Amino acid sequence: MEKLKKIINKVKENKLLKTQIIIIVICLILGTLLHFTYDWSGENSFVGTFSAVNESVWEHLKLVFYPMLILGIIEYFFVKDIANNYIEAKTIGIFVAISLVVISFFTYTGILGVNFFILDILIFIASIILGELVAYKLMKRENESNIKTKILAGIILIFLLLSFIICTFNTPEVNLFRDSTTGTYGIEK
Repeated sequence: MEKLKKIINKVKENKLLKTQIIIIVICLILGTLLHFTYDWSGENSFVGTFSAVNESVWEHLKLVFYPMLILGIIEYFFVKDIANNYIEAKTIGIFVAISLVVISFFTYTGILGVNFFILDILIFIASIILGELVAYKLMKRENESNIKTKILAGIILIFLLLSFIICTFNTPEVNLFRDSTTGTYGIEK
């Protein structure tokens, strides 16, 4: 009986891992497309709420956040029976991914004094992979979830979502939000 339980757990882990790999690939594709959708839409304000509206670090965080959030919601219906701590794991994964972008970008540009397109792309790729890997590892752990942690994770996701929307239109004038090519902030009026 114990051997059968181990086999079942291994099958579940394999399905979860395959799902995470698919999610990573789709996130990378969607994130890349979101870099261009605002321009493609003729600078539509609604599209700007979930697409990069300029070349600031903040706007590039949308390229990580929205694909991971949307695909996380879709993925739930495929893995809800085999993943533990799902909402908490995905929330932490998203937070890790966007934090990695900010920390990596400002660290390397602070040291070098200039940014390099290829490094920016590698940071984008690494952040999504690491965020999804962290989520995967947390989903494999024993179920530690409770209603309080689920609510907290939900609140964090809603806070991030609202922050991206609000700061697109009411952008703080700090370096995180500054377009590196034009020196502007948020959607140009």
